[in-house]
Order: sequence, then structure tokens, then C-alpha cells
Amino acid sequence: MMSTWEILVIAVGLSMDAVAVSLAASATNRAQGRRATFRLSFHFGLFQAMMPVIGWALGVSVAPHIASIDHWIAFGLLVFVGGRMIYAALSGGAEGEVLTRDPSRGTTLVMLSVATSIDALAIGLTLAMLGHGIWYAALIIGLVTGSLSLVAIFVGRRAGAAAGARMEIIGGVALIAIGVKILAEHL
Repeated sequence: MMSTWEILVIAVGLSMDAVAVSLAASATNRAQGRRATFRLSFHFGLFQAMMPVIGWALGVSVAPHIASIDHWIAFGLLVFVGGRMIYAALSGGAEGEVLTRDPSRGTTLVMLSVATSIDALAIGLTLAMLGHGIWYAALIIGLVTGSLSLVAIFVGRRAGAAAGARMEIIGGVALIAIGVKILAEHL
């Protein structure tokens, strides 16, 4: 069973894509005003909370069949998600390319919300394989992402987009560390 601390670390790690997009959107003046700020932070938090639930539902159906190797799968998924975050941060990431128009509206908002939360689907799958409940974790993940996205918008207005890549690297390393911990506990 994962502790609240581990769920918080996962939530922070997962939120880094949304934080990076929020920083970039505000630093480039693409998301202006209270409504844009609310739409970005709310949707990033909502999608980040929904995706683990979807992944968990998928995982519950396959978990009994792969119980003997579930820790390896959890490790692999966490290393994959963390590595992908680190790679995206070092290579510039795809999310920033979408920020040529207001990211807090229409299909751009939905596309960014899905793109920044797809990793949470894998986390939901991992939690199902570990036999962990999903509702508490999903709530924490959504609240952390929404809150950090909101903070990132305000910080981005002052600090610029440069901090986004560093945050993604930290989040990726945290997810890999949790994967290693899960593997070590099961071996």
C-alpha cells in the first residue's frame, strides 16, 4: 500500500508537464486574465485526476492475470514515464509547440489537458496492479496538479518559461525513484 507521502510525490511528478505548460503559457502572455488562469488550472487538475481512474479501471481487469510480475510492470511504467518527462524537458518537449494561440480555450485546452495527463493513465494502471485504491490517489493527483498549475501561471508571469524544464526533470527523477523503490520492495 502506498503512503500519502508517496502519492504526493507521484502527484508532483505527474503535474510537471502541466506546470511547464502553465509556465510557458503565462510567460509568453498567451493565457491572460482570471478566466484563462482558472480554465488552465482547473482542466489540468481535472484531466490529471480522471486519467488514473481510467488506467486503474483497465488495470483491475488484468491485475489478477499478471500478479507475479506486477512489480516489474510498475517499475517499467514509472521508469518510462519518468524517462519520457526527462527527455521532453531536455529536448524542448512537444507541449510548448502548441502555445501559439490562447491555450485556455477550445480544442487547444482539451489537447493540452490530455497531453499533459496521459502519463497519469499509466500511474492508474500501476496502482491497480499494486492493489491500491484509486479515489484518494486521483483526488490528490488532481488537486496537486490544479494547485501547482495555478502557482506556475503566477510564477510564469514573473519568471518566464525557463523554470519549466527543470521542474519536469525533477518530476521525472522522482517517478523513477519510486519505481526503483517498488521493485526493491518486491525482490
